Amino acid sequence: MKQAASSVIDIHSHFFPPITQAEAASLDPEKAPWLQVNGDEHGMIMTGDKPFRPVYSALWDPARRIAEMDAAEVDLQIMCATPVMFGYNYPIALALPWAQRMNDYAIELCAHNPQRLKTLAQVPLQNIDAACQEASRAKSIGHIGVQIGNHFGNKDMDDADMLTFLTHCANEDIPLLVHPWDMMGGDQRMKKWMLPWLVAMPAETQLGILSLILSGAFEKLPRSLKICFAHGGGSFAFLLGRVDNAWRERDIIREDCPNLPSSYVDRFYVDSAVFDTRALELLVDVMGEERVMLGSDYPYPLGEQKIGKLIRDSRFSSQARDRLLSGNARQFFGI
Repeated sequence: MKQAASSVIDIHSHFFPPITQAEAASLDPEKAPWLQVNGDEHGMIMTGDKPFRPVYSALWDPARRIAEMDAAEVDLQIMCATPVMFGYNYPIALALPWAQRMNDYAIELCAHNPQRLKTLAQVPLQNIDAACQEASRAKSIGHIGVQIGNHFGNKDMDDADMLTFLTHCANEDIPLLVHPWDMMGGDQRMKKWMLPWLVAMPAETQLGILSLILSGAFEKLPRSLKICFAHGGGSFAFLLGRVDNAWRERDIIREDCPNLPSSYVDRFYVDSAVFDTRALELLVDVMGEERVMLGSDYPYPLGEQKIGKLIRDSRFSSQARDRLLSGNARQFFGI
């Protein structure tokens, strides 16, 4: 590997283990996700008998993944579950062993080359005690953090149960990546053109951030909490001026949030998956160069196809580029 000063760490990539249909049936024979693999290194994520997403072998084959990392000059990649794997909607008696099996699968994939591959665990948010226990177990077997969805049903990040989980992770030094999922809008309004990914996903991410800021949750959470929001924080950076203006002009915005919303940007991180140099420059200007980390969303087609190119081609100083490419990730994840 390269020296730390010039290394590249991708903190946001996904995997999907080779779950069989029979294995998925233990969670739900009609809707649980599994992997249908063809002989040409391509496959399909299935939910029961229905195709969900076409995929290729980098998603489950660590050798293929590392070969592509080498081609992209990525030294270390942090993998997390594809959100369809979360299993939040099932009884805890089914969801906990499912999460445990998926987390064990992830460690098995990383064992191919633990110097190049690290992983974040998934937890059953429908039961916070179980989620806390699994987060701690996952850390003990080698996970370097946890990925969670940005909401559980109608419970956003400021929900009391979610705050209990966040506090547990802060106290246990378990970094968190928050990923949007189960997007707003529904089939009627987000009917085609991948609108859930293009419109609802950035909105869900901003909603997660603002629910922590405007509720006053950051006033209650330990400052030791390490939390990162995927996809550049969604709409947050671009619309922060609107939020600050609302806080200044309307009492209802200040009701639970004692400080200017923009003053809370030092409480969380974001990844760099914004796909435009102007957007990245704004993001770094809003968040600070110490709060943005390279994230690609690999190996999905809406991710950065040439991992790290956006940062490498930026007009930032060499010191800032090094921070974005790896330095911030090393500090955040303790690696």
